[in-house]
Amino acid sequence: MGKNRSSNDDRSDSMNPNNPAYQASVDNRSNQLNPNNPEYKEEKE
Repeated sequence: MGKNRSSNDDRSDSMNPNNPAYQASVDNRSNQLNPNNPEYKEEKE
């Protein structure tokens, strides 16, 4: 396989619990849905 990665490759990484990208996507989702997160409050204004 070449060096070019498709968006499908990225999705596969984020859906694989054994890949660090999976934990990163879970953390990102948690941060976006957390009302105590300052970024969450800025989006609502």
